[in-house]
Amino acid sequence: MQLSDRFAVSADVVAREVGGELVLLDLSSGQYFGLDPVGGRIWELLAEGPRELAQLCDSVEAEFDAPRDRIEADLLSLAKQLKDQDLIVAA
Repeated sequence: MQLSDRFAVSADVVAREVGGELVLLDLSSGQYFGLDPVGGRIWELLAEGPRELAQLCDSVEAEFDAPRDRIEADLLSLAKQLKDQDLIVAA
């Protein structure tokens, strides 16, 4: 997975905020996946339309106080988890 990869939200996933956390439900598998506030923001951006991971890093860097290298590493890890669970798809 690379920062130039482009992803979109899977059509089989619904998202709801529950207790300050964004919870994703994969309708095809019935599995739930929780996201912290930063992960939730990333999901919101993806829900607006397909995005390159680098674009998501730019947005997170502008909105949250964290070093760029940490943002990139965390985003790549999250994107891999979401893709492995079929919550996001290549666009």
